[in-house]
Amino acid sequence: MLKTFIATLLALFTAIAFAAVDINKATQAELEAVKGIGPAAATKILAERQKGTFKDWGDVMQRVGGIKEAKAARLSEAGLTVNGAPFQADKLAKKEDKKAKK
Repeated sequence: MLKTFIATLLALFTAIAFAAVDINKATQAELEAVKGIGPAAATKILAERQKGTFKDWGDVMQRVGGIKEAKAARLSEAGLTVNGAPFQADKLAKKEDKKAKK
């Protein structure tokens, strides 16, 4: 019984630790809690967000210096989302291909 209770408690804490953090809603502290985002990056994100919410991951990578595809993928794996969506490189590539064709 005690083992089951402890296992359930650990599972709950693990789920909370990996809870998604939306870049458009997060506070400075919530952003800094995401592995890979320090105080300087969180400040940059918040400064850009004051100019307007982020539409998608492409918008984040364009507006926030230091966040490109590889870092976006790592941040997404750590729980960061944009409007609830995780980073997906294949969607970004398709979107860029459509822009290039125009």
